[in-house]
Amino acid sequence: MTRRLISKTFRSLKPHTTTTTTTLKISSSTRSWSVYLILSTNKPIKTYVGVTTDFPRRLKQHNGDLKGGAKASRAGRPWICACIIQGFKNHSEACELESKWKSCSRKLPRKRKTDDILKEADTEGSLELLRHRQAALNKLGGSFDFNHLEIDWKLIPL
Repeated sequence: MTRRLISKTFRSLKPHTTTTTTTLKISSSTRSWSVYLILSTNKPIKTYVGVTTDFPRRLKQHNGDLKGGAKASRAGRPWICACIIQGFKNHSEACELESKWKSCSRKLPRKRKTDDILKEADTEGSLELLRHRQAALNKLGGSFDFNHLEIDWKLIPL
């Protein structure tokens, strides 16, 4: 009885059907979460770690081709994929690795180079940033289970 009154008063509201609910549950459970590392190709050269279910779309957002890119990634456009990690059980697990990777990267000491050296070889600066992120990820091996994950380095930092 209450539904009818609400439906007549607010015509835009429609009762939920079990089909819609089932469809939503299926689509949310089939999401595959990824943690990614992108590298800027313009100065200032930097890296960015994030989480997504659709990396190609997310990269377009970071590059400004689609709305929704992170504010932190505006400088340094365009961005390229350096590493993508897939196979997470859920969103929470992916966010946990993202957070730990960022935190470990901040705490890990970094080799500093002078601006003159970086101006001569931007690729060397990029490699140093990638090596730093790789070292941080390797350091997490003791505190995070990587056995079920696939780590794909698109740019080899070694």
